[in-house]
Amino acid sequence: MLPLRGPTNYDREPPRHPSLTVNSKEPFNAEPPPCTLVASFVTPEEIFYKRNHGPIPVLEDPSEYRLEVGGLVSKPLSLSLEKIRMLPKHTVVATLQCAGNRRTQMSETKHVKGVGWGVAALGNGIWSGVCLYDILELAGITQGTTATLNGGKHVEFVSVDVCKEENGGPYKASVPLLQATTPSADILLAYEMNGKELNRDHGYPLRVVVPGVIGARSVKWLRGIYVTADECQGFFMQRDYKMFPPSIDWHNVDWSSRRPLMDFPVQCAICTPKEGAVHALGSMVTIQGYALSGGGRGIERVDVSIDGGKTWLEAKRYQKQRGDLYSSDTDNDCEKWAWVLWEITVQIYPPVDIIAKAVDSSANTQPEKVKSIWNLRGVLNNSWHCVQVQAENAKDALRNL
Repeated sequence: MLPLRGPTNYDREPPRHPSLTVNSKEPFNAEPPPCTLVASFVTPEEIFYKRNHGPIPVLEDPSEYRLEVGGLVSKPLSLSLEKIRMLPKHTVVATLQCAGNRRTQMSETKHVKGVGWGVAALGNGIWSGVCLYDILELAGITQGTTATLNGGKHVEFVSVDVCKEENGGPYKASVPLLQATTPSADILLAYEMNGKELNRDHGYPLRVVVPGVIGARSVKWLRGIYVTADECQGFFMQRDYKMFPPSIDWHNVDWSSRRPLMDFPVQCAICTPKEGAVHALGSMVTIQGYALSGGGRGIERVDVSIDGGKTWLEAKRYQKQRGDLYSSDTDNDCEKWAWVLWEITVQIYPPVDIIAKAVDSSANTQPEKVKSIWNLRGVLNNSWHCVQVQAENAKDALRNL
């Protein structure tokens, strides 16, 4: 029996936090209440969103685990956990976000296929492990390599989980070789999350963390790394997680006409107050949320409107990042890969529409309407986020008309 294997049923699922909103039970997909996200710069692992395509794999004997490194490399490897942990340890503060985050809102415009997610299909973690480029260097590939002598141009990550979309095969994804061998890309093979050993839900014993890229490329329960001539041909690279215009639907989609999604766009959402919250006329309300952008682009500012988008105020950022787990001597600038938590306290006169939008360091902005970016898989919904706040009673509402 393999020491790490993907079960074919859900009899050995790990326990989960009761506060999670379960969007799919089998496979288990869940997100926390949005208000919990802004309570801490680092998202606790128990409420960090869970995204799965099959039963959670089981490691029967850690001492027998081996990571296979092969394909178009000059020195194939078979590494134990002990050997991996002997390599230089690096730490990266990075936000992982499911490409389907905020899909439910997109589906309200026009139905899409996929797990329904609110605004909390993301989390910010402190990931520790070995750099991918260190592993590739052991296999004979130097830093900054665009192609190997024998034609390798991509690095494929293969899991052990069982996915129906892969006809019972494992989940897999890839990144370009140049990205994999560039130190500033900060791609990790992580064995720790938030200063603790990875738990089963988040990829124990070893997972990939690709900062700034949709979560679908950060493969969990890693079994193998293979250098290949072509990008991964698996389902989740070739027939899913691609962006199409609103004119394309399931009757006319051509999956080969689009590239696999990688960097996520600038994103922003309100976490509190919640939709439908009730406040008295003239009350002071603190609005909080998150903002982030992919590809290593930081957040320049967050704009908030309390009158449906007629006028805007700039929110202030707060990180709450100092403490036992995070310090300034981590290997990367937290602004590069992590989210920004923001807040603003304003006086409101409900009923009102509170809107938030962000601008990243490359001056990328969010589209106003979700309709303009609707796509058949409901991915990358980064339209302006709006929360409706109601008056404390009907008389207040009438008085405000």
